[in-house]
Amino acid sequence: MRLVTLAAALIALAMPAAAYDCHVSMEKWRPVDELKTRLKSQGWVVHNVTVDDGCYEVYGKDESGRRVEVVFHPTTFAELGMDD
Repeated sequence: MRLVTLAAALIALAMPAAAYDCHVSMEKWRPVDELKTRLKSQGWVVHNVTVDDGCYEVYGKDESGRRVEVVFHPTTFAELGMDD
C-alpha cells in the first residue's frame, strides 16, 4: 500500500511540469527574439530563454524586478505559468 501511495505522490509532483501543452510544429513557432522584444517593452529583463517540453521558458526579472522563470507558448506567447 505504501508503494502505491508513494507512486501516486511522485506522479502528482511531476504533473505541473507536464501540464503545459506546447507541442506544435516548429514551423508555426514565432521567433524567440520577438518574445524577448515584447517582454523587454513591458519592463522585463530577459537573461535567457530555453525550450523545455516544446515551450519557451524565460529566465529573468519581471516588470516589478522579481526573479522569474516563466513558461510561454511558442506560437501565441501566452503565459502558461511560473516554473520553480
